[in-house]
Amino acid sequence: MIRVVLADDHPVVRAGLAALLTSLPGIEVVGVASTGREAIRECVTNRPDVAVLDLQMPDLDGFAATRELARSAPEVAVLVLTMFEDDDSVFAAMRAGARGYLVKGAEQEDIARAIQAVAAGEAIFGPGVARRVLSFFATPAPPAATPFPDLTTREREILDLLAAGLSNAAIGQRLSLAAKTVANNVSTIFAKLAVADRATAIIQARNAGLGGT
Repeated sequence: MIRVVLADDHPVVRAGLAALLTSLPGIEVVGVASTGREAIRECVTNRPDVAVLDLQMPDLDGFAATRELARSAPEVAVLVLTMFEDDDSVFAAMRAGARGYLVKGAEQEDIARAIQAVAAGEAIFGPGVARRVLSFFATPAPPAATPFPDLTTREREILDLLAAGLSNAAIGQRLSLAAKTVANNVSTIFAKLAVADRATAIIQARNAGLGGT
């Protein structure tokens, strides 16, 4: 039997959901709440398997209630059941610790399946929400910014070798450059990095991930 606490600030909705959940086989409603703080008290007192929370509630919204439950009753799986389906709400609920997210109006079978899933430790989302979540994670991350964008490709190569501990002479040999050319480039690098000496330039370069050549 999956024990459930239900929280929604609308009495009619709350009563309807309680009746619906009570009618589902294998589910027992052990507490109801109309505010976020009441939901936390019910969960701490009754230790349900699942808390079904609305997001918009007085005194403590569903996001804050979810975060608090993650701290005070981490064994309780939170399933959000709300009218909000915008990306900000979905991802804020996920970051707060919700394991599932359904939009009100979901079919009875979907609600039952979601409660069973989060109780079993799975993550579940309504169809429209799931598509956006998958799309978000399928979007390639933007390429990492190139360190020291003011430097030319050659100057960045020289700085990389400086950070690796090579002397000017060794850098010249590695890149087939005259010693004076290397020295001139090093001076330009110092100016662009606004540093006064080789040691400071090396520290900045290594902090930016250079020097692994």
